[in-house]
Amino acid sequence: MDKKSLVEYLLSKPEAIVDYPFGPDVSVFKVKDKMFALLTRHQGQLSINLKSDPQDAIELRDLFDAVIPGYHMNKRHWNTVFVNSTIPDGELMRQIDCSYALVVKGLVKTKRLALELSYGTSIVYQGLRGE
Repeated sequence: MDKKSLVEYLLSKPEAIVDYPFGPDVSVFKVKDKMFALLTRHQGQLSINLKSDPQDAIELRDLFDAVIPGYHMNKRHWNTVFVNSTIPDGELMRQIDCSYALVVKGLVKTKRLALELSYGTSIVYQGLRGE
């Protein structure tokens, strides 16, 4: 997946915005002021930090060489994913969906319910196990 397609997919999530609090080279994608993805270059490669269930985070690291513990993040809950041909586009989108859904689940009740009522739980929690 190229950077343009990745950005388009990230911004297609309900009420997703992009911010640049760390400068023009680090794109921070947020929903309701909470980060669900951070897109930058790490070790010379396009990479994205995504939130993950702690057990899933470990499994993803075991399955894909392109997934490592979150760089400059809580390594229990975040992974850094190198955007390259070793991660299928569908898998990368699934990880983005999960990151977005986990962040929404952690929002205060009023913000979470506003998203659920406006877009439906099947859209908001797309890709999250058990939803």
